Amino acid sequence: MSDVDEAITRAHHGEWARVVAALTRRFGDLDIAEEAAAEAFATAVERWPADGVPPNPGAWLTTTANRKAIDRIRRENKRDDKQKEARMMHDDDPPGPPVAIDDDRLRLIFTCCHPALSTEARVALTLRLVGGLTVPEIARAFLVAESAMGQRITRAKAKIKAARIPYRVPSAEDLPARVSSVLTALFLVFNEGYLATGPGTDPLRHDLTAEAIRLTRLIRALLPDDGEVAGLLALMLLTEARRAARVSDGGELIALDEQDRGVWDTALIAEGHRLVRERLAAAAAGVAPGRYQILAAINAVHTSARDMRDTDWSQVLALYDQLVRLDPSPAIALNRAIAVAELDGPEVALAAVDRLGDRLAGYHAYHATRADLLRRLGRGGEAREAYDKAIDLAGNTAETASLTRRRDRL
Repeated sequence: MSDVDEAITRAHHGEWARVVAALTRRFGDLDIAEEAAAEAFATAVERWPADGVPPNPGAWLTTTANRKAIDRIRRENKRDDKQKEARMMHDDDPPGPPVAIDDDRLRLIFTCCHPALSTEARVALTLRLVGGLTVPEIARAFLVAESAMGQRITRAKAKIKAARIPYRVPSAEDLPARVSSVLTALFLVFNEGYLATGPGTDPLRHDLTAEAIRLTRLIRALLPDDGEVAGLLALMLLTEARRAARVSDGGELIALDEQDRGVWDTALIAEGHRLVRERLAAAAAGVAPGRYQILAAINAVHTSARDMRDTDWSQVLALYDQLVRLDPSPAIALNRAIAVAELDGPEVALAAVDRLGDRLAGYHAYHATRADLLRRLGRGGEAREAYDKAIDLAGNTAETASLTRRRDRL
């Protein structure tokens, strides 16, 4: 990858959501904002190799995108848009009413997560406009066809426009109806940063994990008593704490059992543990924990162990049992089976994993888990076949390298 290509990639990762949010605030139209941002990045691909990377790429992209948006408005409103265009050019409208937190991206998230949209549409649109994820990346997150996901996003934007959904953080009484979708979207944005699904991207995208954490902190300030907001923040912090140990110098993903725990971020772990303890105290007082709180508690167990062998697997399994009752998804059942393997052995775990085959046949982690269990049972030929399937389905080169090494050690 050339220096210019790398600069464009970094700019897209870091500036996409900011540019879209700024244009949405100015023009009040998600379609215009996204298309203008896309055109600005396309122009960068054409011009930066010849002209050089500008000193401030973000400002260059925002200025270019503003011009693209105004050009589109001119084309669509040739006769009657003179006053509207002048207002946009000079941006001298009186300020709107103040909001609790003045953050463009947070407003954009709550716009995308309006209850008039379906839950899946809310999350997909947020991943596209706030997370800057591509349609193929979002389709992989939902395990659906790329064409279907593209149509879902297009319909969601059209509904926002037709319903004239406002670009703002909702009032306090409106927050509960939207916060669940907002948390789901932020969780998926974080997951894409934690382990990118695209084959040509960096395996770890710190820009996405950092932004998801920042926005979750803002939502916690809006809803300080919401246990799931606190749980999601704790989960993100405890996961992000392990980032420095997750990829080797050679670019290979390092599994939890092989990570150097000495390079984990102790400050993030301490903050995450404090949040988990707060939620445990609430649970003791009769407030049932939600999905993110239980996931955070599982991560707290892992980050409390000095070594993989010190992990309290009985506690991990008990937490997964609790989580399965809230979220009986096959992905959760797959993770539960990993804990079962540590307590009851790989044969019992493999039986549980094989029952998930119909629903997870296209998921690389399913085949990778089967491969590891088969390896532990001494069934090398079957393990190799499972590793081959996992490698074919793996999302990025770091994960492929790790799976290939494990297969070749058989």
